[in-house]
Amino acid sequence: MFEVRYAEAARQDLLRLFDFLLERARTTEDFDAAQAVIDRLCDTVERHLALAPFAYRKAADSPFLRELLIPLGATGYVALYEIQAAQVVLILALRHQREDDYH
Repeated sequence: MFEVRYAEAARQDLLRLFDFLLERARTTEDFDAAQAVIDRLCDTVERHLALAPFAYRKAADSPFLRELLIPLGATGYVALYEIQAAQVVLILALRHQREDDYH
């Protein structure tokens, strides 16, 4: 089993994505839904990458730099990560699928 860690840039991406969802919230349920999206995103990343980080698509020529697609509703998110050691995966960045690129 792999240990999943978040780089500071990925932590900032989570905050940015959460702020984006909160800006559009109109009701208490919307605020709860925003938190649920972030929780589900983190849970999916950690659950999948802890078990099989090599199973997802390569993001570059390196076999250690990869992307995990996370569907949520009609769209979803993308996690860029690097397999750093025999037991460590580092999440480098997170973005919404409709964003142009990682920030």
